[in-house]
Amino acid sequence: MSWMRFAKDLHDGRIEKICILSDLERMKSEAEELRQLHAASTTESEDTLKHKDVLPDEIPAELPQDKGIQHEIDIVPGTKYCVTRQWPLPRDQVKAIDNFFESRRQAGQVRESKSPHSAPTFCVKKPQGGWCIVHAYNKLNDATIPAQTPIPRKDVIINSMAKPKTRRCSIMAKMSFKAGCPY
Repeated sequence: MSWMRFAKDLHDGRIEKICILSDLERMKSEAEELRQLHAASTTESEDTLKHKDVLPDEIPAELPQDKGIQHEIDIVPGTKYCVTRQWPLPRDQVKAIDNFFESRRQAGQVRESKSPHSAPTFCVKKPQGGWCIVHAYNKLNDATIPAQTPIPRKDVIINSMAKPKTRRCSIMAKMSFKAGCPY
């Protein structure tokens, strides 16, 4: 029986009972992995609370010092503007986006865009509550010329930090940042 047929028969009430056979050892192993994962996330939350003084409650009112480097996106020659219309959003997402950008505007961290490019914005619900703001830059990414110097992989960065060279880091910790999204 196909999955679709099973789901339809279950929905229509043609199936009254289901017997599921499962590997007991695999289930125990998966349950233990889940417990360990939950314990690790609880520890991470405790670490975040322990270092609460590092994570500000309010957005800093000033931008970091200007280092004279301006970011530019190199577009493939001949590409027209990358414009994607904003699709309709639920009222609670619109409110979350408006509040986010208004607080950043008041802090002097954002300004009205002068870019000819545009991308839709939407929100994803965070597991701990609140919204994670996402920008769909698909069209702009497709038209961007990739950097000639690739960003190193995470494992390369971590390994280079752990090497016993002069004044290198030997202890590393992972923390959830206040406004970060767990995706």
